Amino acid sequence: MGPHRAPAATRTAVSAVAMLALLSGCGAAGELKSAGDAPSAVEPEALWPALPPASSAPYDYGEGETARIPGIGVPGSDVRRLDPVTVAQADLKAKTDRDSGLDELPDGTVRQIRACRTAPDACPVLPPYYRDLTGDGRDELVLGIRMPDRQLALRVYMPDGGGLTRIMSTYDAVISVELAGRDLIMRAPSVIPGYEYRTAWSWDDRQRAMLPTRDEILRTPEHRKAPRPKRGPADPATGTPAPSPDASTGPDAPAPSAAASSRTPSGSATGTR
Repeated sequence: MGPHRAPAATRTAVSAVAMLALLSGCGAAGELKSAGDAPSAVEPEALWPALPPASSAPYDYGEGETARIPGIGVPGSDVRRLDPVTVAQADLKAKTDRDSGLDELPDGTVRQIRACRTAPDACPVLPPYYRDLTGDGRDELVLGIRMPDRQLALRVYMPDGGGLTRIMSTYDAVISVELAGRDLIMRAPSVIPGYEYRTAWSWDDRQRAMLPTRDEILRTPEHRKAPRPKRGPADPATGTPAPSPDASTGPDAPAPSAAASSRTPSGSATGTR
């Protein structure tokens, strides 16, 4: 004879009682409480609905433009095997589809790039970084090029069919450049004290290029805010305390530039947004 089993109805009743006891115990320990009614969703209200929509963009910022880099082969699609200076020099000969010249480097910077082999100390090409920004399992090459007025040209290259294609090109007076997941984030000064711009560039598979998908103006984090100037000894002639030099006014302080003083919407390849 097999083991004794209770009737199905009895088993069901016992399970229900046990479950109720379990739930009651949980509720006693820390029962859930209502947070109140959720706010109702409000549909956006269109302003001036009779206003005709624009038929074309007012400015050409150069975002979405790509360029094939001439003379550069990428064996095994491994951009880590490329020499960044060679890439930067070859990029000087690249042409975009529209060839607008919006991201044209200053003549002085171009001369420095061409002379990187003979004058390496003045070479503006920074050490490269690598990250899979397109999600295809292969790293892209991220290059930074120093420019006058403490601006930085930023370029991203993708291995493409055995060659190299530039999928992003912009420049700005930057506070920092960061890689976060598959986003490339640029922080730039704002003319509003205590605020900064934050632009995230992301791969767009439809455009086959990096696009500025998020552009924000945010409060500057506390750890990056400049300290208040300290008051030095009073001027004997005027009796007015003189501000003493600090990190915010010293030789290493960021210099103001055109990009920091006049900024237009994100994605500008001119550096003045």
